[in-house]
Amino acid sequence: MRLNETSTLFRNEASGEMHGLIRVRQFTISEGHLMCTPEQLENEFKSCLELAIYMLKTLGLYEDVSYRFSQWDPENREKYIGTTEQWDEAQGMMKKILDHLEIPYSIGVGEAAFYGPKLDIQIKNVFGKEDTLITIQIDQMLAEKFGMEYVDKDGKLKNPYIIHRTSIGCYERTLALLIEKYAGAFPLWLAPEQVRILPISDKYLDKAYEVKEKLFEAGIRVELDDRAEKIGYKIREAQMQKIPYMLIVGEKEVESNTVSVRSRKDGDKGAVSVEDFIKNAKEEIETKAR
Repeated sequence: MRLNETSTLFRNEASGEMHGLIRVRQFTISEGHLMCTPEQLENEFKSCLELAIYMLKTLGLYEDVSYRFSQWDPENREKYIGTTEQWDEAQGMMKKILDHLEIPYSIGVGEAAFYGPKLDIQIKNVFGKEDTLITIQIDQMLAEKFGMEYVDKDGKLKNPYIIHRTSIGCYERTLALLIEKYAGAFPLWLAPEQVRILPISDKYLDKAYEVKEKLFEAGIRVELDDRAEKIGYKIREAQMQKIPYMLIVGEKEVESNTVSVRSRKDGDKGAVSVEDFIKNAKEEIETKAR
């Protein structure tokens, strides 16, 4: 049984621990809770890890992470529930899975959740401080406490293993790391504003709004700068705001039914039809090019 939720959580962090969006008292997280038999555990764990890796690669964060096998501290028993035998079994199972999947990990004694060991996917921010981005936890304690049972193939009632996992981590922390990594210059697919249309003067506003409507209908996030400012000022401002593409509309463009494309990365790219620009932009978005 696999259950998934997007939940808003609250944590009473000490004031000195607060740090921008990296560590906040209210945060949102995509969580999964998977109930499975011991025989299903490895495949389910592997699928959770594959999902996390897919998300990290898609966002461009994969090359920045490392893995930590977080274990309990038997010298500090009051932090944890369960018996020594249960912890040895859960940690032994997790070690076997991680070694079988050939995951390179460090060990963090005392870093486990109170109910079970976990794989922490760690990442460093731009200041070199390490934080946990994604966790995949094996839990054999809470099923018994919650009265969760299934009938096994031998006809006996048993408690399932539970895997607790997130796919993309805490949204706020992930967003903070993305802002830092890209320094605000997001790839096109990720940019909140993908295209800004810049009419040279009020005379070309009708054409500019027509272009905006076509982009909007194509699913592109687009804004139009219709202020009575010089075009150089508008370009500089869009560049400073790290907008991926600027489309300039003036007399030449109206006459030729084109737009002049300016890229944040490559500068002036010349005039193209609106249809060709949309086709190229959608391809860049769909391939999640960086």
